[in-house]
Order: sequence, then C-alpha cells, then structure tokens
Amino acid sequence: MNQKEVITEFYKAFQQLDAERMISFYHEDIVFEDPGFGKLKGERAKNMWRMLCNSAKEFTLDFSEVTDHGAHWEPTYTFSQSGRRVHNIIDASFVFQDGKIIKHTDVFDLHRWSKQALGFKGWLLGGTSFFQKKLQQQTSRLLDKYETRK
Repeated sequence: MNQKEVITEFYKAFQQLDAERMISFYHEDIVFEDPGFGKLKGERAKNMWRMLCNSAKEFTLDFSEVTDHGAHWEPTYTFSQSGRRVHNIIDASFVFQDGKIIKHTDVFDLHRWSKQALGFKGWLLGGTSFFQKKLQQQTSRLLDKYETRK
C-alpha cells in the first residue's frame, strides 16, 4: 500500500470509528500532535483514538485532498461536555517510516472550535494560549482516566 492509500484507509476506518484499524497504520513510535491534545507519543497517541472512537456521539467524517503526505478532513459531532454540535475543519500532515505513519500533525483553528464546543466561554477565551494549555491539561486527564479503565 502506498502512502496515499494508507492515509485514505486511515480515514475510512475513522469514518467507521474503527480505532484498531486506524492505529494499525501507525508506527510503534508514532508522534501525534494537535491543538487540543498537544503532543502524544506511542501507545498514548493510539489510546487517544480509542478513546475518541469509543465516546463519539452523532459522528460523521468527510475527508478530501489526500496526498502522499496529508489530507483535509472535517468531522462533525456532538461535543460530550457541552452537548453542542461541532464541525471542525482540519488539515493533517503525515511522515512515514517503514511504510507506517510515524508522525501525524493536525492543524485547526482552536478558537473556531472552542466557540462551537463551548459557546460564549469558548468565544471569549478560545483564542488564548491560557485556554489551549487548560484544554490540553483537561484532555490529558481524560486520556489518563481512559487508560486506567482499559
């Protein structure tokens, strides 16, 4: 499978909320990074997908512009902590090693996301580094909790 096919299959698995298939495309030394979770490595990055797929509510995913090194993807879902609908717009970049994804970086407008997910509070604080740090602390705690239950 070439890199473009790997990326396509990764997102097809995500459309089906199949975390195990998604992470089968990851190298054991994967480094994932995005504005919401920060930097995650190895099993922790894989567990993030397991957690997100397990907790997804009213989830749909469209992806496009797949290349050998990236893709554009747009998930729509209900944010569990607020019950609000979110439509995120994300550009992903990938680095491969030994035919597997070793680095996955997602870029999106955190302020735009926070306004949808949290309403006024997100509009007010979502564009600040303080908010991003607090969000990453919160997502880290959620991931810790998920990992202890596994």
